[in-house]
Amino acid sequence: MSATPNSPPQSGRAAWKREFIALMAIGVPMGLTQLVQFSINTIDLLMIGRLGPEALGGAALGLVMYYVLFLFGLGPAMAVSPLVSQSLGAKPGDVDDPRRSVRMGLWAVAIAIPPLSLLFFLTEGIALTLGQPPELARLAAPYVLALAPGLPFMLGVIVLRNFLAAIERTRAPLVIIVLTTALNAFLNYLLIYGNWGLPRLELVGAGLASSISHLVGFLALIAYIKIEKLSRSFDPFKDVLTPDWDRLREIANLGLPIGATIAFEALLFNASIFLVGRIGVTEVAAYQVALNVAAIAFMMPLGLSMAGSVRVGLKAGARDSNGVRRAAAISVISCIGAIMIVAVPVMMAPNLIAGLYLEASDPANAAVIALVASFLPIAAAFALFDATQVAAAQALRGLKDVRIPLVMTAFSYWAIGFPVAAWLGLFTPMGAVGVWWGLLVALASAAALLGGRLWIITRHGPSAVISEK
Repeated sequence: MSATPNSPPQSGRAAWKREFIALMAIGVPMGLTQLVQFSINTIDLLMIGRLGPEALGGAALGLVMYYVLFLFGLGPAMAVSPLVSQSLGAKPGDVDDPRRSVRMGLWAVAIAIPPLSLLFFLTEGIALTLGQPPELARLAAPYVLALAPGLPFMLGVIVLRNFLAAIERTRAPLVIIVLTTALNAFLNYLLIYGNWGLPRLELVGAGLASSISHLVGFLALIAYIKIEKLSRSFDPFKDVLTPDWDRLREIANLGLPIGATIAFEALLFNASIFLVGRIGVTEVAAYQVALNVAAIAFMMPLGLSMAGSVRVGLKAGARDSNGVRRAAAISVISCIGAIMIVAVPVMMAPNLIAGLYLEASDPANAAVIALVASFLPIAAAFALFDATQVAAAQALRGLKDVRIPLVMTAFSYWAIGFPVAAWLGLFTPMGAVGVWWGLLVALASAAALLGGRLWIITRHGPSAVISEK
């Protein structure tokens, strides 16, 4: 590895500089990878948006249903990172323990997929039960079914990427994601619009293009791991069909709270589309565009925070409490700086950004663009809280501290944020704009609670900082 996780503890300005460089070395490629991977859905929305607001609204609703199920499988995949990084921090030369984590991470994904996949067939009925417009529910159902085959490969990519991040191999995943995103755009061009003699499949074509892209990305990562010298030395696919129940149980104990924590935040944003759906179809399309912009801004801080989790885990495994504090602090500061790079331009030019998603010259889109422009400044304003909470949450995961953050997240998003969003959106003249103010309140609460917990834990010395779990 390029770093030595259990090197002697350092202090002073030089130590902070070295930690910042170490974070950027893995964090920037991870952030770019997150951004490019997310752009697969962004490309879908941009290209579907050319079909009109109704198609865009149907895709928005379908993505909500898809990601609800995706999040249930995400936690075990995310658990691979702290397990591998703490193992390498304690024993840098060990390959057996990291291999166990990767192998059982893939097992956890395989176990979760069959029951989750059954729910994809209920998309239209669930949407109608939740009061969504019938025309959007009708469009969303086949789109979700077309996305479904890609789910196991999407989760498998996350398992393998987390392993590679822990051993500081982050550039190859970035290259692979760039190539598969280009493939997705090309397949969209063929399948959405029916070019080159292929059938015009519209939303279904977009879903199939995404599924194929995830499959190709997963296979490419497997090939890279088998070729690259360091990753090959771990031989993570050795005995891949052999169960390791103790490690699988550990992944479940760590991954389920992580998945639930991520779900509480993601479901808040995605479930709010159901609030907006009760207001109108135009508002749904506008909400999805604004949410997509906010998510793009979030991708680089998310990647940096994931790198921060790796750095915290390495220092925790090496029993370096000062290093843990430095890694956590630099991660939070870097995430805030990264998200502001996008948030400030969004706040200054909302109409310009809204016009990228819908044809501004088409009078039918004028109402949607005006709503998007009213949402974006609020979305930009809560970016500060979003970056703070994700950096704190990921640093706590690096310490394997997942249960109390789960409670804090549930309280912030569902006891505070969602009720405020529902009240402002449905029972005041603010309408859909009020939903966005509710989201801001939720993120501010989460940032305060998670940031406070990270600060308290990391200031009380080795016994508090280093997880014994």
